[in-house]
Amino acid sequence: MAALGWLTPRRRSATARSVLAGEASAEAARKTAQALDADAGPPAASAEAAGRAAAEAAEAARREAEAEEAEPAEPEFPVAGDDLAAAFFDLDNTVMQGAAIFHFGRGLYKREFFHRRELARFAWQQAWFRLAGVEDPDHMQDARDSALSIVKGHKVSELMAIGEEIYDEYMAERIWPGTRALAQAHLDAGQKVWLVTAAPVETATIIARRLGLTGALGTVAESVDGIYTGRLVGEPLHGPAKAEAVRALAAAEGLDLERCAAYSDSHNDIPMLSLVGHPYAINPDTKLRKHARAHDWRLRDYRTGRKAVKVGVPAAAGVGAIAGGAAAAIALHRRRK
Repeated sequence: MAALGWLTPRRRSATARSVLAGEASAEAARKTAQALDADAGPPAASAEAAGRAAAEAAEAARREAEAEEAEPAEPEFPVAGDDLAAAFFDLDNTVMQGAAIFHFGRGLYKREFFHRRELARFAWQQAWFRLAGVEDPDHMQDARDSALSIVKGHKVSELMAIGEEIYDEYMAERIWPGTRALAQAHLDAGQKVWLVTAAPVETATIIARRLGLTGALGTVAESVDGIYTGRLVGEPLHGPAKAEAVRALAAAEGLDLERCAAYSDSHNDIPMLSLVGHPYAINPDTKLRKHARAHDWRLRDYRTGRKAVKVGVPAAAGVGAIAGGAAAAIALHRRRK
């Protein structure tokens, strides 16, 4: 699949390769968003879930209003009808628990794309990622090299079809309800919402479509006549390259970045978060949490169900935090048995 991997984090500004990666991702995102616009809408299950979330959000808003009457009102955000604003969401550990690339690897193994030894490596990387909650350079580089070699010579259409199946098998149940509610708030305000991830642009687009989002910025892999060559266009969409992709897409869409929002869990995404006027740290790693507090960025943590910092975001996000925390607690209880 396109760009199935990540790049070792760079402690520097964007290079020509990261600019190329960002521009290629922005171009691909705009093209695939047109296809998403043609869809009838999110699947019935997603629509039903959205309805439940709306009802729960209303109840949560009522409870919070009663509990906080004495507190000053937060400014409305996102601002309804602001078509110069959009929202950009990191994927791994921000929208979804764990890493999309590793879930995709499991699905490919099930379909005999590679052998048990490679599966063991994928499993170890995913376990480490889930426990540590940060992106390890060695693991990321290994995943990138392995994945590109696996998909080389395969048809883009083949991997897209498989990606749909893998989403249902391994990813759908790992979406953080709290972050999903934040994205929905932007959609309800009439704004576009984009995933921004080092995962393959095809995988990211599938996830965006299933969640009812506008589209996705992801790593772009080279293909010739619909066949993957095993090479990337530029470099994986990671760190500075993500910022370049957001910058390029904003220019193409006529967005005002000062009015846009960005969400991420990783300090590697500080370049992207710094581009916008409304940066959010979601389930932040230690470095991002420290940076966010130092710069007065908004924080949300859905891993435990607590509000890391009280901020003016939609009540639906609070509902999602509770749901996400409950899921985490259940999982921890099961592991302890």
